[in-house]
Amino acid sequence: MAVIGFEEKLWSAADKLRNNMDAGEYKHVVLGLIFLKYVSDTFQEKWQELMNEDPDFAEDRDAYMAEGVFWVPPNARWGYIADRAKLPEIGQVIDNALDAIEKENQSLKGVLPKNYSRPELDKRILGEIIDLFSNIDVGGSLAKEKDILGRVYEYFLGKFAASEGKGGGEFYTPKSIVTLMVEMIQPFKGYVYDPACGSGGMFVQSLKFVQEHSGNTYDMSVYGQESNPTTWKLAKMNLAIRGIESNLGSKNADTFHEDLHPTLKADYVLANPPFNDSDWGQLKLVDDPRWKFGTPPAGNANYAWLEHMIDKLGQNGKAAIVLANGSLSSNTSGEGEIRKNIISADLVDAIIALPDKLFYTTGIPVCVWILNRDKRHKGHTLFIDGRKCGTMVNRRLRELTAVDIKKIAESYINWQTDNGYEDIQGFCKVANFEEIQIQDYILTPGRYVGIADQDEEEELFEEKMERITTNLGLNFNQSRKLEEEIRRQLEVLGYGI
Repeated sequence: MAVIGFEEKLWSAADKLRNNMDAGEYKHVVLGLIFLKYVSDTFQEKWQELMNEDPDFAEDRDAYMAEGVFWVPPNARWGYIADRAKLPEIGQVIDNALDAIEKENQSLKGVLPKNYSRPELDKRILGEIIDLFSNIDVGGSLAKEKDILGRVYEYFLGKFAASEGKGGGEFYTPKSIVTLMVEMIQPFKGYVYDPACGSGGMFVQSLKFVQEHSGNTYDMSVYGQESNPTTWKLAKMNLAIRGIESNLGSKNADTFHEDLHPTLKADYVLANPPFNDSDWGQLKLVDDPRWKFGTPPAGNANYAWLEHMIDKLGQNGKAAIVLANGSLSSNTSGEGEIRKNIISADLVDAIIALPDKLFYTTGIPVCVWILNRDKRHKGHTLFIDGRKCGTMVNRRLRELTAVDIKKIAESYINWQTDNGYEDIQGFCKVANFEEIQIQDYILTPGRYVGIADQDEEEELFEEKMERITTNLGLNFNQSRKLEEEIRRQLEVLGYGI
């Protein structure tokens, strides 16, 4: 198979075998087999190397563990499984293989999906999927081009998220959004943390960034947490298949109620937490020490996530967080006061408004908060309006293009590095604290960047109303300030009114 379109071809072939199986169920069947083939092929490569050097060490478990290669017992090696693909007991063969791998590798304990022998799983289809994956040549030039099975795993995660949609795609953040966030905060060295890590996409992209910029991946330490037990397992497998050492805790757990990394202070936080979560258990956490800027409301966890992540940042830490747009302007149940306190602490480095339809699970528009404990431009925040970015890849889903990502990320990086940044009407603007104060601490980028030069007739009604109300608000504020100054001067003269 050619590298170009390889993942798509493999997906098309695998999807044809799905028959009547639900996408959510089929996901675990396929991803478990990809993982099994990965650990087996990686082991086999090392086994061959040892056989060439000294056959006495080829079955020495420690020789593999020393290099971070999973030890694979004989009955779990892909050749053994492939030879039995057509047998009616193939499901039990796979379950036994996965069980043997878990027993030999402590970090995988309780992670692998050992349910291939269940009666409702068509063993003929299972055998055909094994045959399909047997044709992936990870020992040849295709594998040398890069970690092909890691690419396949990540690609399949995205395809399954699209298939499940609102019914179950929460485990996956679309790659274009992850890429944008990573390109903006550029995690290069230190601790990276994601408190709602899903299937681990933030970590995969972070390590890819390091590799592409000639860094050392061993300089990066990955910490994460995930409440959903099935998704936690997907993340563990995803990172293992990428060769990424990580600490996702010993189990799945709720970040708010059972923080598995209580003493962690991260250099980088990357997160896409659940939007507008109305059932996060606030009553048990009212006096939690994390709420340094105010207690988040019981009916929405957006600010609980923000405050938790701020608490996790080290003294020079930086965060990129995806939230629903309501987080930028809501004044409900004290959210406006919390936002004011965060802004007043000079933690908001940049705000990026993004378009709608970027997620499989919801069509609402979103934003990215860039928080920074060590801001280069004190008292200033960069606003970027990217609502017109992206292209529709189908009727329901939009994707940020490479050009969009570069335009947004470079605007932020150029501002950070004083490398020729300029405000662009309708797209980006740097505002100082006083300007944000005038806007009543609302962080909607459209209030600051204005509208791009265009004919009045081309301006959307919503944008026109936002522009008019923004200008009106500014005029009202200026009027109040002028009135207060006049009263003060009159009082000085003894003519108070």
